[in-house]
Amino acid sequence: MANESPAERLRARLREGRLLQMPGAFDAMSARLIEEAGFPLAFMSGFAVSASHLAGPDTGLMSLGEMLDRGREICAATNLPVIGDGDTGFGNAVSVRRTVQAYAHAGFACIMLEDQVSPKRCGHTQGKQVVPRAEAETRLQAALDARDEGADILIMARTDARGPLGLEEAIARAQRFAEMGADITFLEAPHDESEMAAWCEAVPGPKMANMIEHGRTPILPPEKLQALGYRIAVYPLTQLSAAIRAMRISLAELGAGETPSGVLDFADLTEAVGFDRYHELADRYGD
Repeated sequence: MANESPAERLRARLREGRLLQMPGAFDAMSARLIEEAGFPLAFMSGFAVSASHLAGPDTGLMSLGEMLDRGREICAATNLPVIGDGDTGFGNAVSVRRTVQAYAHAGFACIMLEDQVSPKRCGHTQGKQVVPRAEAETRLQAALDARDEGADILIMARTDARGPLGLEEAIARAQRFAEMGADITFLEAPHDESEMAAWCEAVPGPKMANMIEHGRTPILPPEKLQALGYRIAVYPLTQLSAAIRAMRISLAELGAGETPSGVLDFADLTEAVGFDRYHELADRYGD
């Protein structure tokens, strides 16, 4: 697999027939930890990147250039195929096409594109709106054209129609996206297991489940998700949430005059950030 592109590696893993668990990354270190833990895929979460880069919400504040900067760092830090959050594509259909090409060039295996209006917002928050179905199809066609005309990347078509328009419209959009040639479909924020099952039964092709802790969709174990018909389970905010909690605890302990209890040994920290590998290379070159 060393000579295969990220997209080719992702296609191979989708053919394996097992559910692929995919934690979310927000920087190079979090991406490396996903690979270290043995997961088969990583996800660049727009929510997590906006939080870590801007200390701001996932409401379309990040530009294409900022997302690409983070994406290059994440893709370079891991050998895993990385799926990148492409939001609404950063403009009209021509912009969507350019975004797909840029994500492929940055090293992503797949780009996720959604049908929300711009500026978008997190799929599990209130106030979402989606574009008309015809506009969503035009955006997707531009993405598929970019893929088919040379961009080595998979296309994940996401619909957020469940909240504003209901499950029937969301399923209809996902069906149409699959018919048009999307490699993966994603129906955001089904409310319960019966809605998840209805989508999986109605829509062909690989599908992704979004497992946000305390979000709108129930958290199901991997074996249940696979039985329903999902191929990918994304956990986009687990690392970010755990990191914020750990940092708050350690800062509170420092403020109370205590030695933080949850930190790594210094030797473990230096190993995690790559000092051992650096010294190996320095010795090789006599530095």
